[in-house]
Amino acid sequence: MAQDSHKDSYEDGMKVRRRVLGDAWVDRSLANRNDFNAEIGRQITSHVWGDIWTRPAIDLKTRRFMTLSIMIALRAWAEFRLHVRSGLATGDLTKDELKEIIMQATAYCGAPAGNHATHEAEEAFKEMAQGKRDDGTKPR
Repeated sequence: MAQDSHKDSYEDGMKVRRRVLGDAWVDRSLANRNDFNAEIGRQITSHVWGDIWTRPAIDLKTRRFMTLSIMIALRAWAEFRLHVRSGLATGDLTKDELKEIIMQATAYCGAPAGNHATHEAEEAFKEMAQGKRDDGTKPR
């Protein structure tokens, strides 16, 4: 039974991951799997996306807002930019909402974190305007 549950978590996680981050980003991520990172990626998809993001009490938009706030607190800027770009691209996030998330995080994480988050968000806006992919690179 645990095996079936694990399989369901992965499949459910992949659905949510694609919904939140977009097919293009997930497809590139899967194409970059190798012997070293495949198991770690599977674990993250199953646990983070399949077990946590699918819990019913909090909707995906709220989870994205929480994730953005946590990424600011952790200073995990690559992941922050990923959620900014994918949130704007999927329509789960507006620039006004992002500004409020950054302002709230600034109150609790400090001015340096808020200032840097603002810079990172503006870089993500520029990347999107230049037609860069969700990972910040231009399509070939």
